Amino acid sequence: MRKTISKPSAIAADYVAIATFALLARAAHQSDDMPFTFTGWLSTLWPFALGVTLGWLITRENKGGVIWIITVVTGLVIWGLRNGKVPHWSFIIVATTVSALLMLGWRGVAGAVGKRN
Repeated sequence: MRKTISKPSAIAADYVAIATFALLARAAHQSDDMPFTFTGWLSTLWPFALGVTLGWLITRENKGGVIWIITVVTGLVIWGLRNGKVPHWSFIIVATTVSALLMLGWRGVAGAVGKRN
């Protein structure tokens, strides 16, 4: 029998994944303008956390790919609005790839573990 992860646990895992993404991004790109501080991390986190929230509100179920796309688009659009320009293509690629690894990765691990049990 395959066990599935509960909806609250899936939502929490998405927030942990995107919080990890924001922490890694802030650590990798710290500068005088973007210091590696708690408030700096929150500044990086909130647009993508809003995306997670929107993804779950729109889908209302664990549709990982859809939630991930909504998260990335929301985060990058807010970044663009805050900075008054379109994000650099390299930022778009890295943000999309790393968030996919984290948000879809936990689903893959949970699915593999669920199949074993």
